[in-house]
Amino acid sequence: MRHKGVDKEETRQKIREAVGRGFRKYGYSGIGVDGLAKAAGVTSGAFYSHFGSKDGAFEIALTAGLDEVIEGVPVFQNEHGGDWVKAFVDYYLGKPHRVDLECGCAMATLTPEVVRFDTKVHAAFEKKMTMIADLVANGLAGSSNEDRRARAWSMLGVLIGGLNVVRALNSTKVTEEVSEAIKAAAIKAAGRTRAQNKF
Repeated sequence: MRHKGVDKEETRQKIREAVGRGFRKYGYSGIGVDGLAKAAGVTSGAFYSHFGSKDGAFEIALTAGLDEVIEGVPVFQNEHGGDWVKAFVDYYLGKPHRVDLECGCAMATLTPEVVRFDTKVHAAFEKKMTMIADLVANGLAGSSNEDRRARAWSMLGVLIGGLNVVRALNSTKVTEEVSEAIKAAAIKAAGRTRAQNKF
């Protein structure tokens, strides 16, 4: 019985991941339930059984996507020490991440979609984004919590908006030029990190 339960949970996780990739790649309006179900390898009936609705699926995909960032920020902080902001920014605006809509960051791909939802989704988004901002702020130097949090929000805003702008550009030359400008702006917005402040 336990083995079957594990398999069922693994299946659910695969469905959630596939649906998340679908929303990130095509946007909420760009893919229907049939397309999401097909991407997940299930019937439309199974999709509705699992998520209840397309809106329900989006909420789960949004939460899971932002949880990836919540898990990822401390990894950058632990692995890169005082240079964690630069490492994070280089990853975020790096070419592999720029071109990968399907597996890219939910902050950039799903935030524009959240704007069109009701207050329930806005509240869920705000809760997760506040957690992300607090994680970023915890890695920044400064005695004032308000200042560190403000810089964290500034850094995130530059990165999220910047990634969307860069993804919409056409030529390689302009894309690289803008990417480098956004990286510099994000690093400047963040300021010194905790580990840098020790030296």
